[in-house]
Amino acid sequence: MFVGHYAAALAAKAIEPRAPLWTLAAGAQLVDIGWSAFIIAGVEHARVDPALPGSSLVLEHMPWTHSLPMTFVWSIGAALLALALLRLPLWASIAVGLTVASHWLLDLMVHRPDLELWLGGDKVGFALWNYPVPEQAVEIGLLALAGMAWAASRKQLGRAVWPAIGFVAFLVALQIVAMLQPQPAGPLPPQAGVTILVVYLIVVGVAAASDLRGKTATS
Repeated sequence: MFVGHYAAALAAKAIEPRAPLWTLAAGAQLVDIGWSAFIIAGVEHARVDPALPGSSLVLEHMPWTHSLPMTFVWSIGAALLALALLRLPLWASIAVGLTVASHWLLDLMVHRPDLELWLGGDKVGFALWNYPVPEQAVEIGLLALAGMAWAASRKQLGRAVWPAIGFVAFLVALQIVAMLQPQPAGPLPPQAGVTILVVYLIVVGVAAASDLRGKTATS
């Protein structure tokens, strides 16, 4: 799953408008942002197998980002940082934390069994990646539904709807580009981690720009 993760960010934004969209976008992919950094550092490892259907990634070793226990750590840490460092309201900070937690659940749907239930433990995954067309339908469908929810929320608050439409369109275009640019076979190199990290940070920046007219007073 790639842009489908941002469905959680858009849904959270619709429910809790006081949470800045950039924090939710970063939260939706915080686990993968950490994963990218660990790929660069050689702490976690993956390889590319073009023969696989759907995603060609073979995620061999990623306990510090994608195990269930570490998901709780990342989620709680993000909520506390949002509360203490960004000084977001309590419920907005909780929304950030829950958005981070959603990453593991969405990955569970699509990943092949590579998500550890505990550090060094059994690995799970429902492997929807093996069925590319349904997987893409689920991913884009979730994004579209959450985007509509955010657009409706903006309309109720008397704000323009076009930023929501524009952000969702940007994410769909990004998904298409990612699908058309497969990685070469073999171990995922640090350079790939850099590229992936830059893409995630660009999305955070676009999310911030999309939310410029969406700020509300905190309480």
